[in-house]
Amino acid sequence: MCTTVTDNANRVLTAFGTHFGGQPEVLVRAPGRVNLIGEHTDYNDGFALPMAISKGTIVAARVRNDNLFRVFADDLNESSAFAGDATLAPEPAQTSSNYLRGMVAALKQAGVPLTGADLAIGGDLPMGAGLSSSAALEMAAGLALAALAGADDINRTQLALAGQQAEHDFAGCQCGIMDQLVSAWGQAGAALLIDCRTLATRPVTLPGNAAVMIVHSGVSRGLVDGEYNLRRAQCAAAAAHYKVEALRDLDEVGLLAGQAGLDDTSFRRARHVVSESARVLATVTALEAGDYGTLGQLMAASHASMRDDFAITVPAIDQLVALLQDAIGTRGGARMTGGGFGGAVVAIMPDTVVQRVQDTLLATYRTPDGKPPFVMIEQPSAGAALIGREHWPV
Repeated sequence: MCTTVTDNANRVLTAFGTHFGGQPEVLVRAPGRVNLIGEHTDYNDGFALPMAISKGTIVAARVRNDNLFRVFADDLNESSAFAGDATLAPEPAQTSSNYLRGMVAALKQAGVPLTGADLAIGGDLPMGAGLSSSAALEMAAGLALAALAGADDINRTQLALAGQQAEHDFAGCQCGIMDQLVSAWGQAGAALLIDCRTLATRPVTLPGNAAVMIVHSGVSRGLVDGEYNLRRAQCAAAAAHYKVEALRDLDEVGLLAGQAGLDDTSFRRARHVVSESARVLATVTALEAGDYGTLGQLMAASHASMRDDFAITVPAIDQLVALLQDAIGTRGGARMTGGGFGGAVVAIMPDTVVQRVQDTLLATYRTPDGKPPFVMIEQPSAGAALIGREHWPV
């Protein structure tokens, strides 16, 4: 394991021993993700192109036989416990534990024979960055629970669907499937093209000299769940207007031809989704050809669409994207990534320009509280996996 994963694993193992005594039976890691392009396309049955990253969540777990699930979240110094019975429901006072409650409910519904567990959780994903810490938690905890039940070979798509169900039923966010799928199926060295209708995935290898820069704007994502659910409702209303199953079924010609009678806001929401899904496929072609100029144009168009048509950016994000695009020039591009209203920006460029771009960024951008931004340089990472005992820190 790399140093950061080892450090986090050691921290989680220590937390497990402190709070539950002894050692866990399984140790699991699942990554966060950055979406290279394809925002708010997943719940519209479109295409998305995320990649798993090196930072993520680690879960240590040991089976119980009393149907009790005890959880210690090391990052939050928060403990919770619940019975995995028919009365299992979201708990308003234990927001962070609801993801675990949701995974237990979804896995039981899928037939995984859970009997209870002790779980210690920790990670290194920056809070509020929009890098899908919730999906990482769901996939790590879900795989750990499945492994305790003898189902560690659980289909990763089934695991992702359980995570999505947990979000819907227990966290109150009507998310698509992208975050969970890439955390479950991520591949080292490749982004993941997802067809969000069929759930088919295809690895997309980045150019050999490509670097992915993730910059936290310093604006923690706010009002996301309510605004996210609102955008989803607006997209559903637009699909109903066009009499299609989902906005995936529209192209730009059909979008314009059937516009009459649709309110302007819903039209702009639909225009973003239709154009964004097309940009995903064009980005795959550009990446596979090593065409950084076209890539930059596509990322700039994606950000403009999120800002102007989908209305999910904020001024600090717009400023950060503009600074990055100016520093990168024609050798790549930048855009907001994630659900919106704060969080992170993603940029793709040749590794030869990373230092110059980062130096320019640190000299010119300050977060709203006056600090330099948090910057990560990433390569695509592997998805959720058990950590073999031979790799456990001593």
